[in-house]
Amino acid sequence: MSDEINKQDDLDDEEVFDVIVLNDDEGNENEFMHLATLEVEGSTYFVLLPVEETEEDEEEAEAIILKLGKDENGEDMLMDIEDDEEWEKVADAWEEMEDEFDEE
Repeated sequence: MSDEINKQDDLDDEEVFDVIVLNDDEGNENEFMHLATLEVEGSTYFVLLPVEETEEDEEEAEAIILKLGKDENGEDMLMDIEDDEEWEKVADAWEEMEDEFDEE
């Protein structure tokens, strides 16, 4: 899976997110809004929201969290979190961040 970040223009003072294009295992491109970057126990995670889902129904869209890692060539790549305990820690950190945003 590779990533490419595209900047969007500021539109009507709305919150604007970077768009990341990820290629799946079959080579299909999928666009995601980059909602946040989290640092948990020395690792970096990206919170992403599929653009396609937000266009269909913003209320139903679910964010995904991917871990920043390295491929076999030492290049940065985003990967699934496979360890349940690690997933819980990162999900908790994201919830805490969301709660802080809601309080503002």
